[in-house]
Amino acid sequence: MPNKDQPVLLLASHDPNLLRAAETALRASGTRVEVALNAENALERIAAPAPLSPVLNLALLDPRLPGMPFEQLLAAARAEAAAMHFPIVLFSDTAAPEWTERLAEGVIDDLIPFDYAPDHLRLRVERAMRWFEQKRELEQLREAVALASDMDPLTGVQNRGALLASLFRETDRAQRMNTSLSVILFDVDDFGHWNTRLGAEACDRLLVDATQRVTRLLRTYDLYGRAGKDEFLAGLPGCSALNAVLLAERIRAEVFSLPFHVAGHAVRLSACFGIATSGGRSPVLVLREAEEALRQAKEEGPESIRCAGDDAGTTSRPVAFLSPTSGEDLLAW
Repeated sequence: MPNKDQPVLLLASHDPNLLRAAETALRASGTRVEVALNAENALERIAAPAPLSPVLNLALLDPRLPGMPFEQLLAAARAEAAAMHFPIVLFSDTAAPEWTERLAEGVIDDLIPFDYAPDHLRLRVERAMRWFEQKRELEQLREAVALASDMDPLTGVQNRGALLASLFRETDRAQRMNTSLSVILFDVDDFGHWNTRLGAEACDRLLVDATQRVTRLLRTYDLYGRAGKDEFLAGLPGCSALNAVLLAERIRAEVFSLPFHVAGHAVRLSACFGIATSGGRSPVLVLREAEEALRQAKEEGPESIRCAGDDAGTTSRPVAFLSPTSGEDLLAW
């Protein structure tokens, strides 16, 4: 039975002497070797999905393979390898310009001469796999750092800077397609009170739970992020002001009217909402309008919703701090 930790290499060549010598050298180092005798077979093996075939750790290719043009094979192999994460090494007696260019571009990872010594082949193959893995780990680290720079570390949603960048992109799309775009800005009423009453750790938990509830109400292509300490922003492509108000009412009812359980308490939060529509204008202007609408909503009291430019656009209802279904006595602001 094959060892699942055993490296799996594809050796693609039609030269019997090369195959015999390379297989012997590689198998002596504990490597599992699979052989392809033409370009079509090599590409078929490279593209074979797991678990039908073991994942390759490296492809060792002979440019003299019969079948399709080798540049075509190399391009197709690299496209598959990019998704499967393994290096590609070529046999070549000369560092021809086309191969040095492919090395610089990352299309291939190393060149090994045809007249290699067995120990030299093993060392070069091991080095190619090691370097490729280090390169992949570095790329993953860079991606993680880039992602973290766009995300709020507490809630895992976009931060204010990332939100603004996303809104600029959505505004461009709305202008091109002549579609609507609305934003909802909301924050938790008097969150400083809850920090004093419950402590910072419990309040962090409240923000995380509220974020998860809101996310479940949004579409997959909606924008959502943390715009301030206890302030959140939803960007809604294709959404009119009326539909944005309806969504704000849903958030008010399905997120904040239900109790949160934290630090041994059932807590009833409330929030105010400011809504603005883009009309193709700069997101900076739209956010200012949403901030002004939110300020007006706060003046009107907890759970108010204000739509920018609508003098009669307040939607509110009495704040009820007892759950009609849970029977819980709720802490309330």
